[in-house]
Amino acid sequence: MINDIQNNAEIRMTKCVAVFIQNIRKIHTGRASVSILDGIVIDYYGSSSPLSQLANITVENACTLKINVFDRSIIPLVEKAIITSGLGFNPQTVGIDIRIRLPTLTEERRHKLIKLVRSESEQGKISVRNIRRDANDHIKLLLKQKKISLEEDRRAQELVQKITDIFIKKIDGILLDKEKDILDF
Repeated sequence: MINDIQNNAEIRMTKCVAVFIQNIRKIHTGRASVSILDGIVIDYYGSSSPLSQLANITVENACTLKINVFDRSIIPLVEKAIITSGLGFNPQTVGIDIRIRLPTLTEERRHKLIKLVRSESEQGKISVRNIRRDANDHIKLLLKQKKISLEEDRRAQELVQKITDIFIKKIDGILLDKEKDILDF
């Protein structure tokens, strides 16, 4: 029972870290990356489709993305989706290709991005701590139902805390790498 609770907590914490990584990938660091456009969705024949399914996205150089749309008729839709995405990009159409030149980051913009990344990391840490609380509540419930002893309760909660500390350190490490990436480019 206790092992199931701990395994469940570890699996959920792993998912929290994965969501944190996915969220900060979208934050533009001045270096072109295909993942920057992951959140863009286009209404294509009545259904919402991710841009990556409707086009081939490549990194042309360090600060330019090239989008080759499979269906030329949706080029205006793709442009509109990029402009309204809130990423601050201005797409330019050249023939059948859409090019996005990433703006250079000012010092002020870099600091705003760092604040945003720190906010995302704090959300990730809060999620991990909530999972710890849930696991500890389940362990306390087992103690209350007299399915485990007081000593097993203490050991289980210590182990859940160790798992939590490991995942908090992972988030902190990813945060430091992203901050360095934002500041160095």
